[in-house]
Amino acid sequence: MGQDGVQKLLGGLRGDALRARAMRGSMLTVVSFGGRNALRLGSNLILTRILFPEAFGLMALVQVFLTGLQMFSDFGVNASVIRSKRGDDPGFLDTAWTVQVLRGVVLWLGAVALAGPAAAFYDEPQLRELLPVVGLTAIFLGLSSINIVTVNRKLVLGRLTALELGTQALGIVVMVALAFVLQSVWALVIGGLVQAGSKALLSHVLLPGRMARPALEPAAFGELFHFGKWIFLSTIAGFLLKHGDRAILGKYISLSDLAFYTIAFMLASMPYLLKTALLERVLYPLYCNTPPAESPANRAKILRARMILTGGVLAISAPFVIFGPEVIRLLYDPRYHDAGPILTAIGFVWMFRIITSGHDPVLLAAGESRTFALLLICGAALRICLMLLGAIHFGIPGVIGAALVAETLIYPVLVRLTFRYGAWDWRQDAGFACLAVLILTLTLWRNPAVWTDFVALAGPG
Repeated sequence: MGQDGVQKLLGGLRGDALRARAMRGSMLTVVSFGGRNALRLGSNLILTRILFPEAFGLMALVQVFLTGLQMFSDFGVNASVIRSKRGDDPGFLDTAWTVQVLRGVVLWLGAVALAGPAAAFYDEPQLRELLPVVGLTAIFLGLSSINIVTVNRKLVLGRLTALELGTQALGIVVMVALAFVLQSVWALVIGGLVQAGSKALLSHVLLPGRMARPALEPAAFGELFHFGKWIFLSTIAGFLLKHGDRAILGKYISLSDLAFYTIAFMLASMPYLLKTALLERVLYPLYCNTPPAESPANRAKILRARMILTGGVLAISAPFVIFGPEVIRLLYDPRYHDAGPILTAIGFVWMFRIITSGHDPVLLAAGESRTFALLLICGAALRICLMLLGAIHFGIPGVIGAALVAETLIYPVLVRLTFRYGAWDWRQDAGFACLAVLILTLTLWRNPAVWTDFVALAGPG
């Protein structure tokens, strides 16, 4: 890139126009994602060397519940504030924050109630003690400043990025230090609490904007409830979509095999999570500000942005598919090498999720939270049923195969729902799908043993 190109790029990043804020938001989101996942991977590599696979498998099971509580803490407050015309109104923001706090308390009570049944279901008595403590994370997240949402709404993400990276680093330091001392899953739990608590506290100190006060304005609450009731259901469905596989496998395979699956899942899902972050922080606000169905120019901009986004993320995902076993051998000690063929298989499935994601946010931008929720709920129900059958009869390969079948069956419904909003382009999807199949073909050609090793995992543990 010449000097003129550099100057043009820097000029595009300056100013307060929507394009400039979107470009800065994209760059900061990539920085935030890269930093958070580098920290996550680093802590994972350290913890797998401190703990045996069985202990790490139990940590993975606890992480499912921890992540579930974090996802359930949304309830549509973020999306409601971003799209609402009252997104800067103090009364609306005070009500949104109050709902967020109350929700955190309810979720903690739910974790307490779930502890006993979960311990019995998985035959892991430690869950009875762990889950009530893990549930405190929901309270901390509820107490976080509503300014986390307002800076996202305005695509002003610099301090938020620093806050997220700093608190995650603090949590990981605590987690690793305690792992050396305690040699147990409690290191993960306490580290997670430190991260959530410090984020809640510092969000009130570092982020610009007024401090919210307890309030329940009827009009604001009505708007939040009308939009958010379906988002709450969709977050439950989203949890099942992203974490239902491990929740199911925890019942039917050994903790060691669950550890292998979790490591492969973490690596394979990183590109998808990057795209999800960009969708939430950049593309969703663009859908709200420039609806693609409103004009051909808007549609062209959205489709071009999504093509660049999808192509870039697929390029990041491809090495995990092609070199799955080599990646695992490079990063982990021999106790975890069985995760190699699993990484290749999960990475291939995630490619199709990367391709199809980016369509459905247009439903939220158009105010169709009910349709969005029903789509996720039906998709989650289908995936969970197929995964359950796959886990019972074929173990890990059954769950991964079921996810791919479900993705194929849901796609026509997704197209039908988003087509009228101008968010679908068959040429993009078909081209990227052919690329994914080509990448898998190349993988099996260069290393046929990947397939035989993967099939050998069939059967419940």
